[in-house]
Amino acid sequence: MINYLALLIRRISIAFSTIPDFTDWLVAVMLVLVYTTIALNVGFRSGFLTIDVQTSKSTIAGVLVGCLLSPGLTEELFFRVLILPHPEENASGLALWFWGGVSLALFIVYHPLNALTLYPIGRSTFMNPVFLRLAAILGGACSITYLQSGSLWPAVAIHWLAVTVWLLLLGGYRRLYG
Repeated sequence: MINYLALLIRRISIAFSTIPDFTDWLVAVMLVLVYTTIALNVGFRSGFLTIDVQTSKSTIAGVLVGCLLSPGLTEELFFRVLILPHPEENASGLALWFWGGVSLALFIVYHPLNALTLYPIGRSTFMNPVFLRLAAILGGACSITYLQSGSLWPAVAIHWLAVTVWLLLLGGYRRLYG
């Protein structure tokens, strides 16, 4: 148990302190472009996404800061850093696939469970199959960038950007808060 706790503390420390290089950010940008293409296509075709721009300065500020903390930092720490092997651990390809699958499955299931328990306002959204499909793709992109960089920051940036754009420009805020 002590060794596992030490491993988790080490993963957190390395993930926070690893500074992404140019290649890490380039991979993150490419993943954002792929995710954006898929999300806009799926989202608009299904009617899940709509153009709905939030203009209230307090709403914008709250979303920008709030999304950095949660889901950005909190979900990336839990679903990527604590679950996925850090690149320095030299995990086998099989181990990476296994833990990647566990991480992604937990990430997807977390959203409906969160809506049923701590965040009931999100119930209809977090149980929507389109939302869950987009969350799965986002989780995959965040996992890839974390495993490639070993840094928490590109994954946080991708997650923060996706949720912030959805809330402020693509109908997410109105969907959640009316």
